[in-house]
Amino acid sequence: MKLKFTFLSIVLFLAASTAFGQTHQDSLDIKQAALDYIESQHKPNAARMERALHPRMVKRTFWKDKATGKDYVRETTTESMVLLAESYNTNGDKFPASPKKEVKLLDVSERTASVKLIADEWIDYMHIVKLNGTWKIINVLWQYNDTKQH
Repeated sequence: MKLKFTFLSIVLFLAASTAFGQTHQDSLDIKQAALDYIESQHKPNAARMERALHPRMVKRTFWKDKATGKDYVRETTTESMVLLAESYNTNGDKFPASPKKEVKLLDVSERTASVKLIADEWIDYMHIVKLNGTWKIINVLWQYNDTKQH
């Protein structure tokens, strides 16, 4: 009887996880959003950046005011990131020939995900949301690996 109950519990757990959890395709789509974000900067592509970002995305980092020495939070919007993707690396000299772009899925739920993108000189922590069937980056918190660069 106990074995039967254990087996039934496992089957129900697996069925519930499959019915309500993310799919393999979700994981691929989440990773693609993060790659679109970074690769659109490697090879300027504003449309690719725009595809990755929610229109109300906010990207933040800490910065130090040189005059006062005080830390503060800097914010960047979707519009700024799309413009950046269009113009930042037009000469092809802002990144190494083979840039680092490691995407780690930290947590994935049915419609939300937390992702860590490890790039050459910085890391980005991202919140990605699934709206109308599409995964979009809605929050980014980033820092340089060498925090003295801030």
